[in-house]
Amino acid sequence: MKKTGLLLWLALSAAAAAQDVAPATGADHAPEGTLPTTVSFPTERVQTPTYADLYCAGFLNKQLLPNSRFVAGGLQTPTTTKFVNGNMIYLAGGGYQTGQEYMIVREMTDVNEYQVFRGQFAMMHEAGQLYSELARVRIVDTREKMAIAQIEFSCDPVNPGDFAVPFVVKDQIPFHPQIHFDRFLPRNNQLMGRILLAKDYDSELGTGFKVYLNIGSNQGVKIGDYFRAVRSYTADLRDPVDSLSFKASTSEDTQKEPPTIEPNFFNMTRGPMIHVADLPRRAVGEIVIIGTTPTTSTGMIVFSLEDVHLGDAVELDQQ
Repeated sequence: MKKTGLLLWLALSAAAAAQDVAPATGADHAPEGTLPTTVSFPTERVQTPTYADLYCAGFLNKQLLPNSRFVAGGLQTPTTTKFVNGNMIYLAGGGYQTGQEYMIVREMTDVNEYQVFRGQFAMMHEAGQLYSELARVRIVDTREKMAIAQIEFSCDPVNPGDFAVPFVVKDQIPFHPQIHFDRFLPRNNQLMGRILLAKDYDSELGTGFKVYLNIGSNQGVKIGDYFRAVRSYTADLRDPVDSLSFKASTSEDTQKEPPTIEPNFFNMTRGPMIHVADLPRRAVGEIVIIGTTPTTSTGMIVFSLEDVHLGDAVELDQQ
């Protein structure tokens, strides 16, 4: 019994020792000029996109999709106006064949009409129309004037008036092993873009959220590419809420000559001047590309250290 207990103690000690050295091993590859810390090089545990993530993300499209095929109703029309998994729906338009699969999409509009960051509306106009992906359906009957389809997978309820477009199989995203995330990586002259919008018009984003970028396959973006979301402190200066903190006092009563933060020139002292533009750029999260068009792409946030915002820059991450 004593021998068994000794062996168990040795096994647990070895496991604990392995855990102690594992993080340091990964951090040994920190770039020259840095010290590996858990704050500057946290371990990145990436969330792999699921089937629902891939097929329910939505997309921005430069050109309007044809609307000749659309949902006209369902088995319980007009008492039922929203249709989900297993429901039968009726599709107007022509060219349907039994066994064909279609994706039901919706041309979206933002009823709030609120510009989250300066220039967002102009960039959205340039990027195109937002479409929500609602459901995958299969044609089961074409004998009537309208085709009959069954919903085989639904992301959100389907409504009359939603469009039907041919279903396209999407590439699966391979598993991403754990790596160390370089939070303060300087700009590396890789492809850059910007987060224009998010699914459901969310503005404060975290892991699992879907975002739409203003770069696409024309710029070389591919499904499976990883981009880091980055933010400078000058971006906070342009935010109507975050900028208020720069106007508040940062000094302590015992400081003889407190510093002046660049925007607060009316509070200038003989103390040091803090230039906001010189503060290090910080990475706030990681995004994997799950869909592309020639000029835009859809991404999923798979790792975040803090809230990701609309308007944040993204940079191709070649780790």
